[in-house]
Formats: sequence, structure tokens, C-alpha cells
Amino acid sequence: MPIESLNPATGERLRTFAPESTAEIEGKLGRAAAAFRAWSRRPIGERAAVVARAGEILEAERQTFGRLMTLEMGKLAGAAADEAAKCATACRYCAEHGEAFLRPESVASAEPPDAIRFDPLGPVLAVMPWNFPFWQVVRFAAPALVAGNVGLLKHASNVPQCALALEDLFSRAGAPEGVFQTLLVGSDRVEALIADTRVAAVSVTGSEAAGRAIGAAAGKHLKKSVLELGGSDPFLVLASADVERAVAAAVKARNVNSGQSCIAAKRFIVADAVYDRFASAFAAAMSALRVGDPTDRQTEVGPLATAAIRDGVADQVARSVAAGARVLAGGRALDGPGFFYPPTVLADVPADAPAACEEVFGPVAPLFRVAGIDEAIALANATPFGLGAAAFTRDAGEAERLGRELEAGSVFINQMVASDARFPFGG
Repeated sequence: MPIESLNPATGERLRTFAPESTAEIEGKLGRAAAAFRAWSRRPIGERAAVVARAGEILEAERQTFGRLMTLEMGKLAGAAADEAAKCATACRYCAEHGEAFLRPESVASAEPPDAIRFDPLGPVLAVMPWNFPFWQVVRFAAPALVAGNVGLLKHASNVPQCALALEDLFSRAGAPEGVFQTLLVGSDRVEALIADTRVAAVSVTGSEAAGRAIGAAAGKHLKKSVLELGGSDPFLVLASADVERAVAAAVKARNVNSGQSCIAAKRFIVADAVYDRFASAFAAAMSALRVGDPTDRQTEVGPLATAAIRDGVADQVARSVAAGARVLAGGRALDGPGFFYPPTVLADVPADAPAACEEVFGPVAPLFRVAGIDEAIALANATPFGLGAAAFTRDAGEAERLGRELEAGSVFINQMVASDARFPFGG
């Protein structure tokens, strides 16, 4: 099955790639294994210099890389260039701190002194998503390469040009042949890659289904794995909150990347005392957002990445409305070319409706009314997801309690959830 690159703003086919053959993949696996033997023996400073150079290229060419992201997966032009620049910060951070992170740790013991050493694993397979096509890859690649591993990228099949640009990026930065390679294959070939004895570990960012399949394959073949999967992040607004500030943050947090982000706010839990004011202002602000061409710097919400994603979001909204949810804004896919869905606000969402219990990967915001902080925390935690959480309050005691009791990998007070190379990331 061919690997196709489509423009989600128009539906136009940009390029088609034939999946690489078994022989071609065999060659790349062999080159990765050979490259690891040499790369892992190079001083950390030399490896870090290559990653630092990649960061310099990302910064200098952020507009070019950004245009490719916009063309291939519909990211707003400004956000796409910012993504490339953010990748540059991750490269710099890993290059600057890698040696300290990898320094052996002394252990107090009898003579002679003992130490814990941190050695690279080998070729690492990265199964990466389309929604942040550069950031997710660089966030994996920068630390892995500095540590002495080599990378094999199996990118999402709708962003093959981004995948090839990333391979070229590390080559231009000075990475020897085989240190970072893109594999143009479909998801049906991932398990065989994990099973290959030359692949030491696998990292995946993607859906629950992808995580289950890859986690099972990694377990079967006794390979180390990192799984970063979906999210249904809560956004709490308590009675003491600055409502105007919360509304402004909520609009941005739900529509980042046209709503296609694992850490986008997806469940809006609002205290009864401020619910009506928040709901009215939030629905009005969502309705006012400009939807359209992602290359236009005035556009605020671009297309969804594929027709299937748009149709899936429309179906989740329709099923939620059928279950009893009430539409305050949006609620229907837009006509015309491209894969557009408008910013949508739903109220009175039943607990078992898709908008409440599934991840909606598009600009759809369900509202939930709660009596106070106890009910807000309980509802926020009533989900199998636990990636991030945002909460708005002007009460210091509430802020401390929210940080302690919200069951999420990251908790942000009075601001939206965001990722940062300097901090851990995960549920």
C-alpha cells in the first residue's frame, strides 16, 4: 500500500512513496547496527556537538521546516515555525547537559569504589505521530543520540516528507551514516522490526490501540519500551478563579494544533459559582475563532490532519448530542475542500457520552458543572487518562491541594499544559 502525503487544507495529493522493500529495510538495520558500534564509542562531547548542530539548523531553517509541516499535516504557519524553534531548544538542552546526565554515579561501598554507569542500548525504533511531526521526533532523538544510541524512525504514514527531512537534518548536522534513519514502512511491519535482534528498544507516541499493540510486541520480544499515548486532560475552573484569564487560556488550550494534541485541554470542569459566566464567554470566544487556510497568518484554527480524523470527531460529537449533550458553539463539519471542523462547545454532557469518556482529537470542548473543589478533583480523576491537568484558582491552599491530588503526570496552575525539554513528560 503506498504511503501518501496529502494537503489537509485542500485534500490535494502532494507525493506518493512506495514502502521500502524487505531488502532495503534489512540494509538500514545492518547500517544501524554497524553505526552503533562506532557511535557509542565516540566521546559524549562529539555526539553532543552533532545534536547541537542539528539545533542550529532547526533554528536557522525554522520557516522552511514549518512550511513543510503546514503543507503535510495542516499546522498553522506560525505554530509550525515555532515547533521547529522549540526542537532547537531541545537539541541545545540535551547537548549542554548530556555529559552531566550520563556521568557515572559513585556508590559508597568498601574498596575499591563502585559506580553506576549509564551505557547506551543500541538501535532504538521510534514510532512517532503526525501531530507534532518534528517535536515528537526530536524529543526522542536528541537525548537518545547524545547518550550513544542510534535512531530508526518509523513516522506516521501521512507525514513521509517530514520524516525524510528529519533524516536529512541529522545527516547535515554531521551524524555518520546509519546513526539516524527513516524507515518508510506501514504500521503492519512494526512488530517485525521490534522482533529483530538488532533493535534494542522501542519508543512510541500514539493512540491507545497503537500502544497496546507495540507494548505487547515489546513484551513478547523482551525489549525495553516507552509508551506515550492519548490524553483527556481536565481543565478546572474553581470559584476563586480569574474567569477572564481562564477563558482566554481555555480557548488556546483546546485549539492548540486544531485540537490535535495529547496534552490539549479536553474536559472543562467548572465550579457552579462561575459556570454560567465561563460557559457564555467561552462559547462566544470559540465561535469567534477564524477557521481556514493554515498558511494565512490570520487563521486561528486550521484543518484536521486527515478526512478520517475529521469524520471521527464529527461522529463523536453526533453521538454525544444524541446522548443528551447540548451544542453551545460549532457542532457540525464544515463544507468545502479540506478537512475542517469548527471549534465546538458542548454542555450537559452525560458521563457515558463520547465527549466525556473518549479522547476527542479535534477542537471540541465538553463542559461539566461541579459544586466545588471536591467534586472537581473527583471528576478530573475519573478517567483512565492521566497525562496532564490545568487548574485555575486564586486560592493558594486550593492550588497546593490540586497539585497534590490531581492524578496527572503534570499539573499546571493558572496556565495551560505544555511540554518542555527540561521537565519529565508522561502520565
